Amino acid sequence: MNKILFIISILLIANGSFAAGSSGDNNKTDLYKSGKKLVNKAKKLEKKDKIDKALKLYAKASDKLLKAYEKDKKNPDILNYLGYSLRKTGEFKKAENYYLEGLKLDASHLGINEYLGELYVQTDRIDLATERLSVLKGCNCEEYDELKELIEKNK
Repeated sequence: MNKILFIISILLIANGSFAAGSSGDNNKTDLYKSGKKLVNKAKKLEKKDKIDKALKLYAKASDKLLKAYEKDKKNPDILNYLGYSLRKTGEFKKAENYYLEGLKLDASHLGINEYLGELYVQTDRIDLATERLSVLKGCNCEEYDELKELIEKNK
């Protein structure tokens, strides 16, 4: 009888701790994935010139990504998409702050360096955009090519 109670106790403890651990992790992952999906949908709408709809999705994405960041302060990808969605809604200072936080976690993050460079071009700071480009130099990646082209168009 004691063996049965012991086994049941172990099973209940294991089941409870597994459930508690997985729901928190899934929640922060779900928030990030959901925010990222909204950003990608908004990009497609933007390409189709549906700017108002895109802006609404970027705002929703920002909300989700901010919640994801509150749960996971060590993920530069969250900061990349958060900065991107804020930049797209015109919140340049907030976007810049989140990009810079992301670079503290991963100074060579391709997306953050490109998008921060784009923000600098948008805010007429070509010298800072050129610094971001120099970080990307040698990566043999589309982020470098896209930022370089944008800087050249805006010189």
